[in-house]
Amino acid sequence: MLKLFTNRKSLKIEEIVDSIQNGEEHLRDQLLETYQPFIKKAVSKVCKRYVTESDDEFSIGLIAFNHAIDQFSVDKGSSFLPFANVIIQRRVIDYIRTQNKIPVISMDEEETEDEPSQSSILSSVSIKEYERQNESNQRRFEILSFTNLLKDYDISFQDLVDQTPKHQDARTNAIMVAKVLSQNKRLLEEFFESKKIPVKELTKIVSVSRKTIERNRKYIIGMTLILTGDFPFLKDYMKEAVSNE
Repeated sequence: MLKLFTNRKSLKIEEIVDSIQNGEEHLRDQLLETYQPFIKKAVSKVCKRYVTESDDEFSIGLIAFNHAIDQFSVDKGSSFLPFANVIIQRRVIDYIRTQNKIPVISMDEEETEDEPSQSSILSSVSIKEYERQNESNQRRFEILSFTNLLKDYDISFQDLVDQTPKHQDARTNAIMVAKVLSQNKRLLEEFFESKKIPVKELTKIVSVSRKTIERNRKYIIGMTLILTGDFPFLKDYMKEAVSNE
């Protein structure tokens, strides 16, 4: 898809984004133009209809993609497109909410006296139901993005589920270690670079044994990625994990 970057064919999109963040602003417009089909697809999925460049929702998606370029962190080891997809869909959902709009599936149907159009039927759907459905979609997108990120650390989402500490105290301690790691710039950089927990350094600043950290390694890695990533629903899960028996 990066056909406009004729002299950068060997580069991944993450490397292009990194170049933009480091001052090569001339690449930004090229990236935005090249990925317009991707943006339209992401926006159309939320709106439940085909979106064109003249639609306000497309403009929102374009702005969101541009924002994703600035916010993406190569150091976190994630992929750019799943990250951008989540940002676009959230921004469009927020826009639809503020406009009090309900997405329609087709704009080609005509309404008759005997048979109202699908558009008018969808307009009668409650806002609460619409928001519930979109919240569910957002959660799925978030989990997909998080699952892709975990792969970089040789962890599956099921691994994380299976290795979640069963006792509240153990969960609390593991999350505490993840918080310390996520807030320590030096250790966090080492973590992202090596894809491993700096256990030796962590044991010097947390009251948790090396054995405990290593036993809960995958869970601590997962919680650290949630804390440092754009995962609001998963952050809520973390709060519940600490508070629930």
